[in-house]
Amino acid sequence: MSQDPEKPGASSASEQATQEWSSDSERARAEARGAELREELAITDERRAEEEEAKAEQAVADAQKEESKKERKRREAHERREAAAAEAERARAAAAETAAASRTAATSSVSGAAVASPGRGADPKALAAAARPESPAGAGGEVVEGPEKPELYVAAAFVGAFLFARILKKIAE
Repeated sequence: MSQDPEKPGASSASEQATQEWSSDSERARAEARGAELREELAITDERRAEEEEAKAEQAVADAQKEESKKERKRREAHERREAAAAEAERARAAAAETAAASRTAATSSVSGAAVASPGRGADPKALAAAARPESPAGAGGEVVEGPEKPELYVAAAFVGAFLFARILKKIAE
């Protein structure tokens, strides 16, 4: 460098040393600050990793709870199904016992219709019932008659036609 202080860009040796020292000082401070920032970044990354691990552990715990809840529900449903099957089996056994008891009672007891027939009168339904052999309750061959009043059929047909007409009227509007 030139020693002439009048020239532009010329500086003295002490100024150059001060500038070099200040730039070295600035560089050192900048490097120290960079190191601090890298340390903080590493701490933040570590904290983030710990949080992610905690979330994963929580998800595993939640999944285990959900699985145990589903297993409990499945077990309860299985127990209800077994209880219903046992109840159905008891009902079948009771029905079989009742059917056997009614067959035994029907064969061993004497029917009042077969012994005496006063009061039958001229009613054709009473005569048909008295002539028919007594069958056990719930037998499949039993014929069920309709209502004795045919006017009920006429009334039901009238009500049905009335409702049908009202529905069609609402649809047409």
